[in-house]
Amino acid sequence: MAYIDPHIHMVSRTTDDYRRMAQAGCVAITEPAFWAGFDRSSPAGFYDYFRQLTDVEPKRAAQYGIAHYCWLCINPKEAEDPAFAREVMKLIPEFLDKPNVLGIGEIGLNKNSRNELIILEEQIELAKQHDRLILVHTPHLEDKLKGTRMTMDALVNAGIDPGRVLIDHVEEHTVAEVLDRGFWAGMTLYPDSKCTPQRAVDIIECYGNERIWINSAGDWGPSDPLSVPKCHVEMRRRGHNQKLVEKISLKNPLAFLGQSGRFILPEHS
Repeated sequence: MAYIDPHIHMVSRTTDDYRRMAQAGCVAITEPAFWAGFDRSSPAGFYDYFRQLTDVEPKRAAQYGIAHYCWLCINPKEAEDPAFAREVMKLIPEFLDKPNVLGIGEIGLNKNSRNELIILEEQIELAKQHDRLILVHTPHLEDKLKGTRMTMDALVNAGIDPGRVLIDHVEEHTVAEVLDRGFWAGMTLYPDSKCTPQRAVDIIECYGNERIWINSAGDWGPSDPLSVPKCHVEMRRRGHNQKLVEKISLKNPLAFLGQSGRFILPEHS
């Protein structure tokens, strides 16, 4: 089955992973701007990173028939220094007209700190000024529920339409509030942490299949770029039909990402 992986950090993966994903049915990905595994020492490092997301990765993906789209921002893990973050943010408008850029993300909170919240609010305003979709990171190690609520409040206070925001890394204790407030919810699948494929199917069974998707993240730590098709296997093992699998991994991402006016699936899909 053709599927979309709507949140995966391919800069941390080898070209062989593109091949494996294509063989498993992946036809398109979206790659949010992310931490590099270390704190970058200057805004110039982000400039080159944005070039990589908008030029290099689309070419790597195209070799395997996968459409590559991306999101731009300074990730909350590097947003503790507002002066540094603002220098990075000045670079973003230059890249927003690149054809594969969908919006601003993954912005949000990491430690739920005051400085992170300030930069979150300023990046929300950047998305608002340019009428772009938003993809949100919610904390992993700090209080996820608190950080999720803080982020949703900041978005609502800024007058952002919740239907144009995807809040990622939801888990059992945050998904209901995200959906109840009208946002989209993303479940990030990892082999041993965050949300496993089994937990993701539990959440779908409890909370339904509207405004929700699954993604693999595939970052610098232990992760699996084939988490999405492995979740499909778990859905089928439990007796769910192909219609549900397609809705979660193709139709839902298409509905959200299509709001960008840029996201188009390859013809062969």
